[in-house]
Amino acid sequence: MRISAQERSLYDKADTVRERYRAGFGVSEEVVREISRQKDEPAWMLEKRLQALELFLQKPLPAWGPDLSELDLDAITYFVRPDAKEALSWDQVPNEIKQTFDRLGIPEAERTSLGGVGAQYDSDVVYHNIKEEWEKQGVVFENMDTAVKKYPDLVRKYFMTRCVPINDHKFVMLHAAVWSGGTFIYVPPGVKVTVPLQAYFRMNAERGGQFEHTLIIADKNAEVSYIEGCSAPRYMTSALHAGCVELFVGEGARVRYTSIENWSLNTYNLNTKRAIVEANGAIEWINGNMGAGTTMLYPSSILVGEGARSESLGIAVAGPGQHQDTGSKAIHVVPNTSSIIRAKSISYGGGIASYRGLVRVGPKAVGTVSSVACDALILDGESQSHTYPYIKVENDDSEITHEARTGRVGDRELFYAMSRGLTEEAALKMIVGGFVEEVSKKLPLEYAIEFNRLLDLQMEGAVG
Repeated sequence: MRISAQERSLYDKADTVRERYRAGFGVSEEVVREISRQKDEPAWMLEKRLQALELFLQKPLPAWGPDLSELDLDAITYFVRPDAKEALSWDQVPNEIKQTFDRLGIPEAERTSLGGVGAQYDSDVVYHNIKEEWEKQGVVFENMDTAVKKYPDLVRKYFMTRCVPINDHKFVMLHAAVWSGGTFIYVPPGVKVTVPLQAYFRMNAERGGQFEHTLIIADKNAEVSYIEGCSAPRYMTSALHAGCVELFVGEGARVRYTSIENWSLNTYNLNTKRAIVEANGAIEWINGNMGAGTTMLYPSSILVGEGARSESLGIAVAGPGQHQDTGSKAIHVVPNTSSIIRAKSISYGGGIASYRGLVRVGPKAVGTVSSVACDALILDGESQSHTYPYIKVENDDSEITHEARTGRVGDRELFYAMSRGLTEEAALKMIVGGFVEEVSKKLPLEYAIEFNRLLDLQMEGAVG
C-alpha cells in the first residue's frame, strides 16, 4: 500500500507532539546517521551501516518465494524510540509500556524460573535484567546497543562478519543499515547456564519496522538456552520485521535457541537466523511461526568443526491470508558432522504453508549423516502445502535421507473423534494438538502452555 503525501504530513505532524522519537518514512543516509547518532555508536559501526545501506539500495527484491510486490519499503518507519530509558527494575518502566508487557507475562516469567529477561518495545530495549549468580560466573547478557559500547572488541569481531555478512541478501543489507536493539549473550568457557535466558520483542508502532539483532557466543564447552517471543498489534497498514540472529557455538559447546513468533497479519516477517558450529559443538533450533501475513525464515547451521551437530524442529501455521514460507538449512563443511531437520506445517482457511530447505555436503565432509522429514497437515480443500527441498552432496561417503508426508483432516477423522463425545471443534483441536506435540514437549512448561494457547486462538473459526 502506497502512502499519500497528505498521510505522510499527518504522521510528521503527530510526531512533533510525541515525546518519543520516530523517524520519517523510508530509509536514507540521513535516517541511518540519525540512528547511529542517537545510539552514540563508534565510527566503525556507522561505517558498517552505511556500507550496508549502499548495498541495499542497489539490490532488487528477491524474485523467488512468496509475493513481496505489496511491500512498500518507502512506507515503513525504520526507527521508533519509545519514551523510556532502559531499566533494571520493572517498577521503573513507564506504565503504558509496562501494561503491554504485563499482559504478555514478562514479569511473571522472571519471577518463576528464568535466569534473565530482556524486553524490547519498538526499536529500544526498555527492560533488562540477569540473575546475579550468572554475572558472577562471567556471563554477559546485555541489550545489543549497550554491548556495542561495553564490549566493542568482542562485538566488532563477531557482529555481521563471517556468520551473517552484510552482503548476504537484500533484507540482511537493510537490517545491517538500520538494526536497533536486540540481545547480546556471551558465556565463558566451561560455564553452563542451567536456566533459559529470555527476550521479548514487541512492535507497537503502526507502519513500523523492527530490526533487532541477537548475537550469542558460547565459548568452549559452554552451554546456554535462549528463548525469544515476538508479537505485534494488528493494523490495516503493512509492517516489517527483518531481524537477524547470529549464533557462535564453540568447541564442545551447546546452544538451544527457541523462538515463538506471533506477528500480526499485516506484518512481513523476513528474518535471518544462522549458527556457526565448531568441533563437537551442538546447536538446537526450535521455531514456532503462527503470525505474519508473509514469512520467509530458514534457520541455518554451518558445521565447520569435526563432530559438530545440528538439530532443527519447526512448526508453521498458515491461516486465512497467510503464506508461511519456512524451513531450515544445514551446510556440512568438514568430516563426521550430522544434522536433523524436522519441519511441520498446518494450513487452513486458504492458507499456504511451504517448506524450503537446504542440505549441502561439501567435498571434504565425508562421513556426514543428515536426515530431513517434512510433515504437513491440511485442514480443508482450499489450503495449500508445498515442499521445496534442495540437497547437494559433493562426496560419495555420506548418508542423506529425506521424506515428506502430507495428510488432510477429513470427515472420517472428525467423525471418529466426535463419536467419542467430542464436539467438532474439540476434535479438531485434539488432532492438531497431537500433531504439534513434538514441538510442545521441547518447550519449558510455561512456554508450552502459552504456545498451545496461541495455537488455540489461531485455530478459532477453522471449523465451519
